[in-house]
Amino acid sequence: MKKVKPWLSAMRLRTLPLSVSGIILGTCFAYYNGHFNPWVLVLAILTTISLQVLSNLANDYGDGVKGTDNDERVGPQRAIQSGEITPDHMLEAIKMNILVIILFTLSLIWVAFGPTNFLFLLLFVFLGGISVYAALNYTMGDSPYGYRALGDIFVFVFFGLLSTIGSYLLYMHTIDHVVILPAITVGLLSVGVLNLNNMRDIEPDANAGKITLAVKLGLQKAKKYHLVLIIGAMLLSVIFSILYYVEPYNFLYLIAFIPLIIHVKKIKVAKTADDFDKQLKVLALSTFLFALLLGIGYILY
Repeated sequence: MKKVKPWLSAMRLRTLPLSVSGIILGTCFAYYNGHFNPWVLVLAILTTISLQVLSNLANDYGDGVKGTDNDERVGPQRAIQSGEITPDHMLEAIKMNILVIILFTLSLIWVAFGPTNFLFLLLFVFLGGISVYAALNYTMGDSPYGYRALGDIFVFVFFGLLSTIGSYLLYMHTIDHVVILPAITVGLLSVGVLNLNNMRDIEPDANAGKITLAVKLGLQKAKKYHLVLIIGAMLLSVIFSILYYVEPYNFLYLIAFIPLIIHVKKIKVAKTADDFDKQLKVLALSTFLFALLLGIGYILY
């Protein structure tokens, strides 16, 4: 058990619900339009979780070997930082994880498209490849994009647009305007989680030379940016439900506004790293709840 615990910690299981939010949303809208395959859902979730675990392990490795993870950092101690996992062992785990992702990705593509949709096969092989690249290069390598204030863009694209629209495409074999606004809302909330993490680590990141958008903006502007992300996502979801109104269930996701509004109020008065850290799980789970209720609201009838 002692050997398993550090690996579970490195995988950062609390981030996994957030990673599948877009998958659930895209699946619900595909189901609403008459297309659903349980094997696509299972394989899409497994592929996404594997990519998220890869990203978490790679972040632990990248920040660990660069010395960014140090005693100044607030929150759960990273595996390499603690010394419970060596960089070499972490690198081996990353390589094994990539093999698992390849297996899941190819299985997903085959189940979703079969042998006849060659262009879709190529598209999703390419998307799988750039997803692995993005997961690895957030903190690893000589010029990681997470150290150049580009993490927010990548999170928006991969957690929002690609996750939601891509999962919808797996079922429907076409892109529909109905999933664009939901994809944007999930993307904004996901960026909020990253920004929250970066506000928590703003001082140690700046001292270690990790230039996140929060470091560039400074804490007060980063808090304003955070409020724009969360409130903007809430407003867009209401606009979406008005534009695509079918029945009252479409507004079921408003339940998720309760923890989001409380979260916004707490961030406005947050001062310490611990204040931000306490809100990470809140926002991640609120985003998952939001996506789940928004999707369910369109398949209940």
